Amino acid sequence: MKKFSLIFYPFLLFSSAVLAQQVTWSAGLFSFFDNVEFGKSAVKSPQTMAGVMIIPEAGLTWDTIHRVNIGVNMMHEFGSLNAIDKFYATAYYTYNSKPFRFIMGAFPRNMAIEKYPRLFFQDSISYYRPNINGMFLEYQADQNYINVWLDWTGRQSHTVHEAFFLGLSGRYNLGIFNIRHFGYYFHYASKTDPVFDEALHDNALFLTSAGIDLSGRFFPGRLEASAGWVSGLERARADNTGWIGMNGLLLEMRAEYKFAGLYNTFFTGDGLMQFYNDHGNDLYWGDPVYRARTSDRADIYLDLLKNNKVSLEITYSLHFLEGRVYNEQMLKLRVNLEGWIKR
Repeated sequence: MKKFSLIFYPFLLFSSAVLAQQVTWSAGLFSFFDNVEFGKSAVKSPQTMAGVMIIPEAGLTWDTIHRVNIGVNMMHEFGSLNAIDKFYATAYYTYNSKPFRFIMGAFPRNMAIEKYPRLFFQDSISYYRPNINGMFLEYQADQNYINVWLDWTGRQSHTVHEAFFLGLSGRYNLGIFNIRHFGYYFHYASKTDPVFDEALHDNALFLTSAGIDLSGRFFPGRLEASAGWVSGLERARADNTGWIGMNGLLLEMRAEYKFAGLYNTFFTGDGLMQFYNDHGNDLYWGDPVYRARTSDRADIYLDLLKNNKVSLEITYSLHFLEGRVYNEQMLKLRVNLEGWIKR
């Protein structure tokens, strides 16, 4: 009887503890069509990216601040003969007790660094690298925040380069004015026993900007603008290049009213991505248009459907660089359903 008690009572306590928690679920769908028309460009290739992702998750929440989620992200590219072209495992822990938020594991990228401009992460990153593998820590009070994060993007092997991001970003508001900072350091090492010697690369990129937000004050919709200084440092250690410095000016403006909006970004300065011809998008995750000394992008977008469960946005973009005008068309659909399981 004593042996039975020693086995039964711990099991009973564990079962009671589990039943006291809240079991949650979510089902997401993300579909994208992105047609990039950059024919004859020396800095960016023309291509069409299109596909659909299905993102189911199940979670366990306790004490209102702790949560564990497990799920998958399955992506099918339009035109592919495969049922699933990309498969990403999702499993992470979240601690959320204001003003602190901590996430660790493999978790959706938009939970952490969706505010980063395309200077750092181009649109296709959300299509083909939807998860962060690492950790994220943020302190947020009202609209002011500061966070640090780590994304381990490559586990060294005979076919994969060791690589990781270490980032820092923040925002501080002073009435209608604000100061923002975005930055990361990217470490890109060689493969295991490479056939050819490869230089280890260190990339650092920073943007510090001052802005004004007039949304809801002198304009009925959203109206904001900012001016920021871009600083970049790169080196290839084995090639003894030393640190290569790059600087530039980035101007951003967004006007939005009801279902229509205009977002414009202008960059001028030193061309970024010094080793792009050697490593391409493996080494650089930002938009390749910033390889040019001057570029301007105007996004004209319409929210065809927008509520707390479904959003459908169409965007027509004009790119001005290299003395030419390029264009891009995007259509993005997001569906997010969630709930909890009654017991």
